[in-house]
Amino acid sequence: MTAVREAGRGPDEERRRTRRVRWAAGGAVALALLFAGAATVASARGGAEPGRGAVTGAPAADSADAGFARDMAVHHQQAVEMSFVVRDRTGDEEVRRLAYDIANTQANQRGMLLGWLDLWELPKIAPGGGKPMAWMASEHGEHSGHGASAGTEAPAETDGVLMPGMASRQELARLGSLSGERAEILFLQLMTDHHEGGVAMAEGCVSLCTVPAERRLARGMVEGQRSEMRLMRDMLAARGAEPRA
Repeated sequence: MTAVREAGRGPDEERRRTRRVRWAAGGAVALALLFAGAATVASARGGAEPGRGAVTGAPAADSADAGFARDMAVHHQQAVEMSFVVRDRTGDEEVRRLAYDIANTQANQRGMLLGWLDLWELPKIAPGGGKPMAWMASEHGEHSGHGASAGTEAPAETDGVLMPGMASRQELARLGSLSGERAEILFLQLMTDHHEGGVAMAEGCVSLCTVPAERRLARGMVEGQRSEMRLMRDMLAARGAEPRA
């Protein structure tokens, strides 16, 4: 009789366990944002990199350092949102684990970027209504982002797409309407695009930013997101799909 009662409580217990897992995941991201702020002061004052002098004072509001921090914080926020969406649309542990890793990592990095802007006493929105990605149009024309030439402004927003690789509102709505393998495939495709745009932005910071800690963070983003892109390509292949053209 006890075994019957235990079995009868199975679905309820599983639902409670699932809620606890979700709360724990959400709490981990919130804690990442909280503690990242404490780490920014020390990291932003880190020593100079080999071959580069120490950076003194805060970067200018229109500098590559400030522009990257502002734009990548927005870019990362969408990745976190997409990860939480797919987590609730599939039961596949591999995809859910990847989504959790992306959400946790990028929420932490976003907290650092926003913390630096606070530390530098710079606005989190480009001054004067500046366009996203304008900081990548360097004076030497070395980096200009996807689909833009040096010295030009970033393209105007199209259905929520502010920067390279970002998903549109329509794509996000579709992701939220799918479930199972279809949701997994679209998430992996959207996140691959997202990472490609993020890598281009981080490479721009590696070349143009002057704060050593920010350059180190950008290098880590390039390495980490390239690794995740390889993983997502394999996961798509296992589902009979591939990254979008």
